[in-house]
Amino acid sequence: MNQVTLIGNVGKDAEFHQFNDGGCVAQFSLATTERGYKLQNGTEVPDHTDWHYIRVQGKLAEIARDYIKKGMKLAVIGKIRYREYEHQGVKRMATYIWASNFEMLGSPEKKPEQSAQPAQTQQTVYANQVQEQQNDLPF
Repeated sequence: MNQVTLIGNVGKDAEFHQFNDGGCVAQFSLATTERGYKLQNGTEVPDHTDWHYIRVQGKLAEIARDYIKKGMKLAVIGKIRYREYEHQGVKRMATYIWASNFEMLGSPEKKPEQSAQPAQTQQTVYANQVQEQQNDLPF
């Protein structure tokens, strides 16, 4: 089973791409942080932050485009995917999360000069795209 659940803060607004065939994809980064602590001997262990690259497709990508903003807290469920590619003759490997669900746990922090958003956009949005992704499979 390949399933990942992450809760963290969005690193940048979702980037949205529409394709000629009507499909679409969105991607964004998510930071998860394990809080630091102090060992019994007094040694301080600092916070540790990992960055994850999240991709979504179809209706979920459209929701991400409209709602996911830098700084908001987000829960993501998906699968780990690996991709190899070549850049300037050097083989590289990318790791990302292909999300099937996400839930917004909060809005990004607002600056004092920003006006309040309508309550509708602050509601929790839950999207489940598993069935849609299964319909897109070629087998």
